[in-house]
Amino acid sequence: MLSFGSQEKVLTGGDPATTNNRMELTAAIQALQALKRPCQVELYTDSEYLRRGITEWLAGWKARGWRRKEGPLLNADLWQALDAAQARHRIAWRWVHGHAGHPANERVDALARSAVRR
Repeated sequence: MLSFGSQEKVLTGGDPATTNNRMELTAAIQALQALKRPCQVELYTDSEYLRRGITEWLAGWKARGWRRKEGPLLNADLWQALDAAQARHRIAWRWVHGHAGHPANERVDALARSAVRR
C-alpha cells in the first residue's frame, strides 16, 4: 500500500510456493519500483528480517559478494533487487510490531490475507 497524502495505490499479490521472508522482500521491492520518480519514503514493516537486513546487514553482504560470514545468503536475488530499487530514494525504514493495532499494518495484513484467498 502506497500513500501520497490523500492518494493511495494498493498493490497485492502472492506466490503459493514461497516463504514469508521472500514475500516481505518482494512487497518492499514492488512498492519502491512503483514510484515513478525519486522520493523521500517512510517504509513501514513488521519484518525484522527486512528492516535489519536492509539497514544493518546489507553492506556486509555486498562486501562479501552477496554472502554471509557463515556461507550462502538466502534470498540473495531479492536482496540485490531491493538494493537496486532503494538506490534512487531516500528511505526511512520503520519497524512496527505486527498485530498490535497499527492501522496501516492491520490494513496490509488484511490485504495479504485477501490475496492468499485469491
